[in-house]
Amino acid sequence: MSQAASGNTVRIHYTGTLEDGTEFDSSKGRDPLEFVLGSGQVIPGFDKAVTGMAAGESKTVTIAAADAYGERHDELVQEVARSIIPDDLEPAVGMQLQGQSDNGQVQHFVVTAVSDDTITLDANHPLAGQPLTFAIELVSVGG
Repeated sequence: MSQAASGNTVRIHYTGTLEDGTEFDSSKGRDPLEFVLGSGQVIPGFDKAVTGMAAGESKTVTIAAADAYGERHDELVQEVARSIIPDDLEPAVGMQLQGQSDNGQVQHFVVTAVSDDTITLDANHPLAGQPLTFAIELVSVGG
């Protein structure tokens, strides 16, 4: 039976949980996730976890934050004037917003605080700074 290696197209079922057991993502009830190992389509620790597995094999791995969505960076949290938000948008904690950087890149933010004059935006990935546990089942390995 062949083992998954860099460059192979793999199909997997997975369930991702946080340290407290909260499930944050799963392929349950959907088609398996398909990606090319080593192509950067998934977080680095996920690539490493699947590499060497054989079709039909299952395992559970915990991926450190550095190999998942990275550490949290305080400099990615900023307080901005509420006036930069369109008048027809009522900001609320937890709301997700998009903006554009000076170089034209789309940035994603989560509103973490709202006052009469300011809004605090966090550009960190919501899972940054957290180790992630995945139950993985390798469904198939292709060329």
